[in-house]
Amino acid sequence: MQTPPKGVVELFTSQGCASCPPADAALKTLVEQGDVVALSYHVDYWNYLGWTDTLSSKDNTERQYGYAHSMGRSGVYTPQAIINGRDHLKGTDVSAINGKIDSLTAAGQGLTVPVKARMNNDEMEISIGEGQGRADIVVAYFTKQQQVDVARGDNGGRQIEYWHSVYDVQTVGMWEGKAMTITLPAKTMGRSKKDGCAILLQSSTAKGEPSAIYGATLVMAGRKRSN
Repeated sequence: MQTPPKGVVELFTSQGCASCPPADAALKTLVEQGDVVALSYHVDYWNYLGWTDTLSSKDNTERQYGYAHSMGRSGVYTPQAIINGRDHLKGTDVSAINGKIDSLTAAGQGLTVPVKARMNNDEMEISIGEGQGRADIVVAYFTKQQQVDVARGDNGGRQIEYWHSVYDVQTVGMWEGKAMTITLPAKTMGRSKKDGCAILLQSSTAKGEPSAIYGATLVMAGRKRSN
């Protein structure tokens, strides 16, 4: 991203969820808006309804349940948007999502730690500024855009467009409040250069569940630098 993002939106969705296509379209709007890190995680717990989500994974479901536990919730739902790792709301309303980002920022729960990244040949260099706290350096790899023909289930017969669908999440380091730089070698990147990735500076609970995000940025394939 050319400017620091104002927030992080993580949408938990499913091709088998009748309520999700409007949220998938909302995520596209947020991607095109250009001032947030917008990611889509396809969960697998609706697969039994008659259509197996082609982008779903157990890891994505576990991430959503991890958020539920860290927020003190007993369950999950789709389409759910997690904002800055701190709060949630239904993922269909772009205006409400932007409003939540703004309210978190006003309450001191925005993205306060600078995160930058740049590609150097096959390596990626990640730079993180100073701040308060302790957090994991998390890389979420995604496919930029794809069309899926849903043949069965509640969305059977529809072609749905998906943006920034996450297929792998890796913790690559630890930040403890001091400015630092790390380099991910080519072998660590794997197939991640397909479309892009998000760098999240994210705290976790004592049980390792995802929690507040302090900083973030995007790196897109073909771009040399993300500020």
